[in-house]
Amino acid sequence: MTSSSLLPTDPSVLFTTAGMQQFKDYYTGKADAFKDFGSLNTVSIQKSMRTSDIDEVGDESHLTFFEMLGNFSFGGYWKKEAIQYGYDFITKEMGLKIDYVTVFEGLASAGVPADEESERIWKAIDSDLEVRRASIQDNFWGPTGNEGPCGPTTEIYVNGVEIWNIVFNEFFYPGSRDELLSGTSLKKLEKLKTSGIDTGMGLERLAMVVQKKNNIFETDLFSSVINRLHSEISERDKRIIADHIRASIFLIHDGIRPSNKEQGYILRRLMRRVITLEELYNQKQIDISAYLAINDFLSIYSTVYSDIVEKIVADCWVAESNKFYKTLKIGLKELSKISHLDAASAFKLYESFGLPFEVIKEMGKEKAFGLSREEFEVERKRHQEISRAGAERKFGGHGMKEGDLTAENAEEMKKKTRLHTATHLVVASLEKVLGQKLVQAGSDINIERLRFDFAFSRKITPEEIKQAENIANEIVAKDLPVSFVEMDTDEAFRVGASGVFKHKYGSRVKVYSIGIEGDYFSRELCGGPHVTHTGEIGRIKIIKEESVSGGNRRIRAIIE
Repeated sequence: MTSSSLLPTDPSVLFTTAGMQQFKDYYTGKADAFKDFGSLNTVSIQKSMRTSDIDEVGDESHLTFFEMLGNFSFGGYWKKEAIQYGYDFITKEMGLKIDYVTVFEGLASAGVPADEESERIWKAIDSDLEVRRASIQDNFWGPTGNEGPCGPTTEIYVNGVEIWNIVFNEFFYPGSRDELLSGTSLKKLEKLKTSGIDTGMGLERLAMVVQKKNNIFETDLFSSVINRLHSEISERDKRIIADHIRASIFLIHDGIRPSNKEQGYILRRLMRRVITLEELYNQKQIDISAYLAINDFLSIYSTVYSDIVEKIVADCWVAESNKFYKTLKIGLKELSKISHLDAASAFKLYESFGLPFEVIKEMGKEKAFGLSREEFEVERKRHQEISRAGAERKFGGHGMKEGDLTAENAEEMKKKTRLHTATHLVVASLEKVLGQKLVQAGSDINIERLRFDFAFSRKITPEEIKQAENIANEIVAKDLPVSFVEMDTDEAFRVGASGVFKHKYGSRVKVYSIGIEGDYFSRELCGGPHVTHTGEIGRIKIIKEESVSGGNRRIRAIIE
């Protein structure tokens, strides 16, 4: 079994941020662990990505991409067994000495007492072990996303580093982690019907203590890349380069492509930071050799992630480098003319030349000393509001809206609805021809045609286009029913529905199905509207397939 994707099924988060994320429904009782795994207990090694620490990367401990080792129980075992497993693994299997452990000190206002039970268990296992009590900020795991299971934790420290964190999921919180930890929310913790165990242990931190290294970048996961980099590159920049290239490889591997939205924006941000550093050091005749670093990482990870395709990663990197270099030099020249960088001047550089905040901050140096991301974001949102207001004035707010579609009149809405449903058919048909799910990167429908973009590493052949077109028209000819049901978002993903175009979904969604129950041709999360039967669409004709920015492909089609 392979690791779950970095693209989450939970729509409230941008990436898979922890090993437990895909198990949320098993803690709440929405899913049956025994039915799915044949056991109430399981383990995983999960690819994870956190963006909150991007600006901190460069020190000795912060990463964006990492691998999380975990063991989980959904009513199978509880505190005594979980703590014993952790102690045995660290001391007996790894041969490490535990410095101390921490337990939750309790929070009366939330109705959660101190975790004296865990404290007693630790002392029973090792009477000489130091057990410290810690606050809710340190030893209480909040929900991932907008709500979810949560509970007190106990943490194991080795060589001053926290390497094992056991979460005792015994509560459900109907809000975010930040709300819970702030102590200001009026929402209450609810007791879970079945308590569960969630262990998180970062592979990189474990490697550091086992290999007796001073920091994660000295481990064999990074050393070949770090050591290859030129000695005149600063230690901080070496770590940024290594972290960002590694993270980019795995984001590209999971189908994400550089863009100005959501996950694609994060990938572009990481790649362009490295590309900017390349340009900075090239001016000093120092070569970073990003492509060699990519090859080094692939040699490390290809034995475990054998489906990573070197050419796809390299092609994506080349495409983004070529695109960014064209504006980078011009933008940097303009930056050099500015005596002081504030939010307004920084946003102008971003808007005119595509220089992201990190690049402006990095290259502006002393001129950008007082520039903060918060001020930059305020300026960006102000311009978005101005643009939105301008669009409303231009179009006067006239027309009609149904679900995801807008139109000038009922006749136009009818045509767009046929095209909208046709988009689902073409996507599903292409997936059957190409033998893989497509990560979609955007769509547009007008009165004349449909258009959608998706991540794919090569040109689709005319034969494949014709094959997909034929499949779609066969479904049209069968006049299959098109129906929808509303359900919880987690349930929608669990029954196999796909998230078309990566919308941000709420807790309840519409799932549109083409075909009859038990033999659906496609099932998609979508706001609609759609035709009631595929025969209403008309004949579908794919008129163009082409390459677009970021290594994506674009399909255009009409209905006749």
